[in-house]
Amino acid sequence: MTLKMQGPQSSAEIGRRHGITGEAARQQLVKLQEDGLVAEERRSAGRGRPAVYWHLTEQAQARFPDTHAALTVDILRSITEVLGPEALDRIIAERETVTLDHYRRALSGCSGHRERLEKLAELRSAEGYMAQVVEDDEGLRLVENHCPICAAATFCQGFCRAEKAVFQTVLGPSVRVERDEHIIGGGRRCTYLVRET
Repeated sequence: MTLKMQGPQSSAEIGRRHGITGEAARQQLVKLQEDGLVAEERRSAGRGRPAVYWHLTEQAQARFPDTHAALTVDILRSITEVLGPEALDRIIAERETVTLDHYRRALSGCSGHRERLEKLAELRSAEGYMAQVVEDDEGLRLVENHCPICAAATFCQGFCRAEKAVFQTVLGPSVRVERDEHIIGGGRRCTYLVRET
């Protein structure tokens, strides 16, 4: 869970997070590596030996909920083949409308874009996205550490476009939402930079 939520970490960082020594964490990571769940990556940081960072493998990623991926893709493929691609576009548009309505109601009592973003992250986490708000030098970011609809989004990226459009609408015209990391594009997670306009 730590690697899923925080990304690649050294054994020392993982140990600190869990109140154990870096060596104890490394021993656990080696066991996970033997099971094919984590892999190590060496990063050079100047002089000396490269630092070892641990990350999840695809086998480990598959242990997180996928919302019945194969069935979902089969249904989407059938809709496209039987009813045509425009039918799938209509279904995505309907899903966007329903989601937008739900989010608008949930965010109606929020004031300020940070509070709205925090509430949106809470809603997305309840839907399985393991979302959080992070602040960095560029501003606020909505970070989704998991995509429970990844198989559907891979089959049809209209889902991703619709989600980004919903975020922009519910967060309002005073901010601009930009996706800067994308699971479908090979990213570890999906992140959205939210800047005041």
